[in-house]
Amino acid sequence: METERAWPAEWLRAVLSLAVLRAIDDGATYGYAIAVRLEQAGLGTVKGGTLYPLLGRLEDGGLVEAEWRAGEGGPGRKHYMLTAEGNRSLQEQAERWGRFASLMHSHLLDTMTEET
Repeated sequence: METERAWPAEWLRAVLSLAVLRAIDDGATYGYAIAVRLEQAGLGTVKGGTLYPLLGRLEDGGLVEAEWRAGEGGPGRKHYMLTAEGNRSLQEQAERWGRFASLMHSHLLDTMTEET
């Protein structure tokens, strides 16, 4: 896992919605917990100003649904859950991403091998 440098922003933009869907796939969760999961997965810190608008777009797109739940000794939290469409999208995108990443890996290694 790379910890010394941040991933390029354009790479994160490309995968963030998929990573967020995956973080929600294990069950209903709230924004801060999603951010922690993403950081633990090695994506680095995802700020609220990036995460919450994305969650709103996923909700607007019908991929997640949200509900307010009472907090334990504190304020309530908005919990996010995958919808059936969100689950289908996650499965499809994960499969496509795997093929794309494999193709890019092969392409980059072929290019480097040709140059040496």
